[in-house]
Amino acid sequence: MKILVTGGAGYIGSFMTKRLLDYGYEVVVFDSLERGHKEAIDPKAKFVQGDIKSATTLETLFCDEIIDAVMHFAGYISVEESTIKPDLYYDNNVRGSQNLLSVALNIGRIDKFIFSSSAAVYGNPVKVPIPEDHPKNPTSPYGKSKLEVEEILESFQKEEGLNFVSLRYFNAAGAALDGSMGEAHGPETHIIPLAIKAALNGEEFKLYGADYNTPDKTCIRDYIHVTDLVEAHILALNKVEKEKGGFFYNVGTGIGYSNKEVIEMVKKVSGKDLEVKVAGRRSGDPEVLVADPTKIQKELGFKPRYSDLETIVKTAFKWHKNNLKF
Repeated sequence: MKILVTGGAGYIGSFMTKRLLDYGYEVVVFDSLERGHKEAIDPKAKFVQGDIKSATTLETLFCDEIIDAVMHFAGYISVEESTIKPDLYYDNNVRGSQNLLSVALNIGRIDKFIFSSSAAVYGNPVKVPIPEDHPKNPTSPYGKSKLEVEEILESFQKEEGLNFVSLRYFNAAGAALDGSMGEAHGPETHIIPLAIKAALNGEEFKLYGADYNTPDKTCIRDYIHVTDLVEAHILALNKVEKEKGGFFYNVGTGIGYSNKEVIEMVKKVSGKDLEVKVAGRRSGDPEVLVADPTKIQKELGFKPRYSDLETIVKTAFKWHKNNLKF
């Protein structure tokens, strides 16, 4: 079975590629390398450089390769950047995904699609932990772009018979247990790698917002280790191989950690103090995002193994300590 992994040179996409190969799948990676890293792609995968915004390039890809299923990771991911450049996010995340879906169905005759979605579709929650049927009120163009793609997927399911799973990540984090792979975004906006880099470089760490309505006044997030996250995709692929329809799942643990708790864990793991400067809130950041993971646990048998905060930070620290350029 041959799987197309879009965004396979990125953080989660590169982990996904390796795991698929470990399971014996053939993998084609499609990535523009605008924000990904070619060296992150497992050499056993076939690499095709291209942009999902180019329908012509996608048509060539699906004419050249017989693809059985698509895993789509080629999206921009920064909430903050999306508030500054909303058109960029709409063009890549929405129009690019629509391009991919249209070509995959019409030329590739694909009927299995796994989408990298986000808890950002929920916005500020009215209920915590957040179930999949929670109201969708995204507070950022990033979250809106993910919700629009989910709506496009539903329309393709009804009109074309596409079978899909949309996985709503909470906060992907961590690195390979042996430190061989990790998170290397450019620009980096995630708290764990930023705090680790500050600790390693002896730099000031900027904490965005200390006036939230939470116990310690900082944002609370549900973190999922990247290794656990890619296993959720394997389970999702098994789902659409066996069952027709469209399915939505939260990928989280149901446990929330505050930004201050993350900072304290980075201090503990690194053995270094952090000079923390409190700045204003980032635009579009919800106060609390914690998953209700009941559905994915019951329906797919998902059981996170590495998603406690200490394991996440320890693995990330090991990666960044050995890859200071990132």
